[in-house]
Amino acid sequence: MSHPPLEGRSRTWVTLALSLATFMQVLDTTIANVAIPTIAGDLGASTSQGTWVITSFGVANAISVPITGWLAKRIGEVRLFLMATIGFVISSWLCGLAPNLEMLILFRVLQGALAGPMIPLSQSLLLQSYPPDKRAIAMALWTMTIIVAPIFGPILGGWLSDNWHWSWIFYINIPVGIAAAMLSWRELRHRETAIIKLPIDKVGLALLVLGVGCLQMMLDRGKEMDWFHSTEIVLYGVISALSLCYLVVWELTDHHPVIDLSLFRDRNFTVGVISVSIGFMLYFGAIVLMPLLMQTQMGYTATEAGLATAPIGILPVLLSPVIGKNAHLLDMRKVVTVSFLMFAACFYWRYSTFNPDMDFAGLAWPQFVQGIAIAGFFMPLTTITLSGMKPNQLASASSLSNFMRTLAGSIGASLTTWQWEHRESLHHTQLTDHVSLYDTATRETLAAMQQLGLSSEQAAAMIARDISKQGLFIGANEVFWLSAVLFLLLTGLVWLSRPPKPVAGAPVVIDAGH
Repeated sequence: MSHPPLEGRSRTWVTLALSLATFMQVLDTTIANVAIPTIAGDLGASTSQGTWVITSFGVANAISVPITGWLAKRIGEVRLFLMATIGFVISSWLCGLAPNLEMLILFRVLQGALAGPMIPLSQSLLLQSYPPDKRAIAMALWTMTIIVAPIFGPILGGWLSDNWHWSWIFYINIPVGIAAAMLSWRELRHRETAIIKLPIDKVGLALLVLGVGCLQMMLDRGKEMDWFHSTEIVLYGVISALSLCYLVVWELTDHHPVIDLSLFRDRNFTVGVISVSIGFMLYFGAIVLMPLLMQTQMGYTATEAGLATAPIGILPVLLSPVIGKNAHLLDMRKVVTVSFLMFAACFYWRYSTFNPDMDFAGLAWPQFVQGIAIAGFFMPLTTITLSGMKPNQLASASSLSNFMRTLAGSIGASLTTWQWEHRESLHHTQLTDHVSLYDTATRETLAAMQQLGLSSEQAAAMIARDISKQGLFIGANEVFWLSAVLFLLLTGLVWLSRPPKPVAGAPVVIDAGH
């Protein structure tokens, strides 16, 4: 069932409604990053456990993306979009009411699963509302919403956490979501898409949920349970490995796979998916780590941490439209190469300058410059990834690419925080080896501190705290150094793809914060 494009005020209202829903979803991804220490402290959890609030959302979101196409055909795009938006509002309300970390994670899983269909459906419904000659303008407007949200997310999340309560980072979705749902229902309820009853790959979906879910549980819980010295972690690892291996075999033989692995036969698709997944894993790990460091070790409030990280969204707002407008003239491999080199430079910049005494400008400038890398990352890599796809493969290819990217982001958050804490423990031990009552410098330091009025126990505790801080900063700098090296290696990988051409009508997801 094909509907004519909308005109005038109706098209404006639809654009506003779909943009509001998308803005809400992306905002909710970034708004929680700076609030993790506050949430963890309020709910009696460690900062490491607090990151589960981010990873649980990401994994559920990733799993729901591949089945969006099937659900849209069975239910209808408009109906599914409205259900997802209203469900997102309700789950946001439940997140704000959560009395403990376990319930918050449960509601974040629900929220992430409902968020999965929102971005692809908002794209599809928006394109259907515009005539072909104006769809580029429509996508430009939609993309600006996606890019602007990460600027406001950290600032708003920090301000709400400091001045109100962390629950308001979820409650803020309620009026926005209700407005988006009401406008969408008013303007789109008579434009429902055709209903097609397609079979669902139940076995593949079950294996996907089991494999990915156990993998994330292993990553999140492993750092607290001594990894494979724990029977629980071994069990998660075995179940995940068996499920994912069997999933690969099953999906290659099923007639209606939930994940079309045959797409990896295309060189550009494989190179693009690997590049965007590894790149996003490193990028997202850093934007989770930075607010944690600033708030737990540098005395920053959540608002100040948000202001320091927000500049990353400024340059993409200016550069992304320029890149999109000139896409037909550019070799996207060169654009992505510049992006990866800028990522590497910014991570090395942090590695060489990051210390407990650095000022606000020292934190904000690398974030601002990294915006150049963001502008050349998402859209150009999407163009490379989808450039070899046939029209009937575009939806599956886009879903699989976004699934891998979103999952990689959650894995990146877990691995980055684990590596940070692991390296701190190692450096803490090494630094403590130099602290001894038989060491002249140690005795002099203790004596000086006692002269200032500290007891011997207080002086020893202060030295131990300083050693931990040094270990955390050394560990963070090692994470930044490794990220810089991996981005340099990725610059070589992208040149294994063929020269891409822009993909007409392909969905382009530019998610600078998720």
